[in-house]
Amino acid sequence: MKPLSPLNFEDSTLHSGLLLECGEVAPRPVARASMFDACHVGVVLRVVLFVEAVVGVAAMFGAGQAAEWLLRFSLLTGGVLPATLAWLIAVCALKARLNRLAPAPQWLAGMALGVAAGLYGCGLLALMGLLQPAPWWASAASGALLSSVVLAGLFWRTKARTPAATAARLAELQSRIRPHFLFNTLNSAIALVRAEPAKAETVLEDLSELFRHALADPAESVTLGQEIALAQRYLAIEKIRFGDRLQVQWSLDPRADPARLPPLLLQPLVENAVMHGVEPSASGAHIKISTLRRGSTVVVKVSNSTPAGVGAHGHGLALANVRERLALMHDVQSQFKIVFKNGVFQVRLEIPV
Repeated sequence: MKPLSPLNFEDSTLHSGLLLECGEVAPRPVARASMFDACHVGVVLRVVLFVEAVVGVAAMFGAGQAAEWLLRFSLLTGGVLPATLAWLIAVCALKARLNRLAPAPQWLAGMALGVAAGLYGCGLLALMGLLQPAPWWASAASGALLSSVVLAGLFWRTKARTPAATAARLAELQSRIRPHFLFNTLNSAIALVRAEPAKAETVLEDLSELFRHALADPAESVTLGQEIALAQRYLAIEKIRFGDRLQVQWSLDPRADPARLPPLLLQPLVENAVMHGVEPSASGAHIKISTLRRGSTVVVKVSNSTPAGVGAHGHGLALANVRERLALMHDVQSQFKIVFKNGVFQVRLEIPV
C-alpha cells in the first residue's frame, strides 16, 4: 500500500472531489429540472382530466337538460381533446429547447403553444361544420389560459423535486459523518494497515468515494448501475465492521443498469437494512439486493431479515423521502411497496427504463 503522504492525500478521490479548484477532477454539470416534463403518462392523464373537467363545466352554461349538456360536452370534447394532446406532444418534443430558455420566455412559449392548440381545436370543429361561426378569438384565449394553468402545475411539480433531493443529500451526508460510522470505518482501516494493507487501502478508497458522492454537484438522475456500485462500496465497508454477521446476496440483471432514478435513492434502503437488520442482532442478518428487467420495467428489491420480536421499520423519514422522490420523477410509471412477512422486511421498486 502506498503511504498516506501529503502528496498521496492530494491525489486521493476525496480530496480532489472537495478541492475542485485544483483542476484535478472536473465537476459534473448540474442538471436542471425541466418545467416542460410532460412526457409522463401520469402528467398526460392529469392534464387531460383537468381540461375535460373545465370543458364539462363550460358545457353547463346554456344547457337546460342533461341530454343537452351531454351533447354540448361531446361536441366540445371533439375539438378540445385533440388540441390538448397536440399541446402535450409539442411540449414533450420541444422539452430540451424550451428548457434552455429563461423563465419568462418559457412561460410565453408555453402559452403560445396553447394559443396554437386552441386555434387547432376550433379549426377542427369549424371544418366539420359544428361551429358556426367559429369563435377564433375565444378559442385562442382559452388555449392561452388553460396552458398557463397547466404550466403552473408543471412548474410547482418541478419545484417540489428540489427540497426532496436536498433532504436526501443532507441525510446522506449526515449518515456519512455519523461518529460511529466514521470512527468504526477508520478504526477498521487502522487495524488492517499492518496485517492487510491492501484491504485497508480499499476501505479508505470506498469511504472517500462515498463522501465524493455525498458532496458532489447534484444531478437530476443517475443510472441504476451507478447506484448499485455505490451500495456495493458501502456494504464492503460495513462487511469489515460486522464480519460474518453481515451476509449479502446480489442478484443483478445487467439489462436493468441503464434505468434512471433520482441520485442516492438506493443507498438509504441499503443503510436501513444494515441499521435495522444487522446492528440489533447478535447473530447478524441476511441482506439481498436484486434487480430484474421485465420488458420496459425494472424491478428492484432490497430485503433483510430482522431479529426475532422486531417489527417492520417502514415508517422512517428515509423511506418516505425515497417514495416521494421516486413519485416526483416517474409519477404513475413507478411503484414503491413495503412488505414485512415472516421476519423479512422488503422494499420493492418498479421504475421505467
